[in-house]
Amino acid sequence: MERIRDSKISAVLFDVDGTLADTERDGHRLAFNAAFNDFGLAWHWNAALYGELLKITGGKERIRYYMESYAPDKLKINELENWIANLHSTKTKHFVALLKSGLIPLRPGVARLIQELRVAKIKIAIATTTTPINVITLLKSTLGENSPTWFDVIAAGDIVSKKKPAPDIYLWALERLGLLAHQCVAVEDSECGLRAALAAGLDTIVTVSDYTEKQNFNGASVVLSDLGEPLKPFTVLSGNIHGGKLVDVKMLNNLNI
Repeated sequence: MERIRDSKISAVLFDVDGTLADTERDGHRLAFNAAFNDFGLAWHWNAALYGELLKITGGKERIRYYMESYAPDKLKINELENWIANLHSTKTKHFVALLKSGLIPLRPGVARLIQELRVAKIKIAIATTTTPINVITLLKSTLGENSPTWFDVIAAGDIVSKKKPAPDIYLWALERLGLLAHQCVAVEDSECGLRAALAAGLDTIVTVSDYTEKQNFNGASVVLSDLGEPLKPFTVLSGNIHGGKLVDVKMLNNLNI
């Protein structure tokens, strides 16, 4: 039985990679490969392999998993944790440069919904495992220099020890928002992110990406192609959207009713 929302929503919490923008295949993946080249590594993450590696959340964690699975000899590197951290830091520099180039736009409906939430005085937050500089640079490159200040909370990176699918990043954000889960809605693109949001007690909208469209989204309030635009409505993959054609404040308040 679906839980009926007892009041209007007070906040929307957004994931970043794959949710705000399609950053994975032609963003993070390219940045990882550039960093590998800088470090003299003969590693190359093609699109298919990267899709598999996305099951591991967190860039440093992804590097370690790859080493354990595909390059175990490298696990003998002295001060391995520092080496991984430096490799990931180099990757971040490449990714930030890609963002600044303006070649990674926001997904359909994202800018529109953020502006509608601002007008409606509904709080907006970020809950992601990507690094803070990635978040800030993406926002500035797509929404403008002052856009990070629009967000009431930006929860990113290593501020919690357990990353998605653990709910910790969402719980951290909710605490700083001063809100309870039932007052908020999360927007995610992956099964891993959905599990984290549900574990935190959040109703969750999923907007699938190329990498995640075949994942298991049981428990999501609705699963959509994207957030929708007035002239290009979303495609409903599952869930009741009450006749809506795009995710707006009205739809958010009717979620799960």
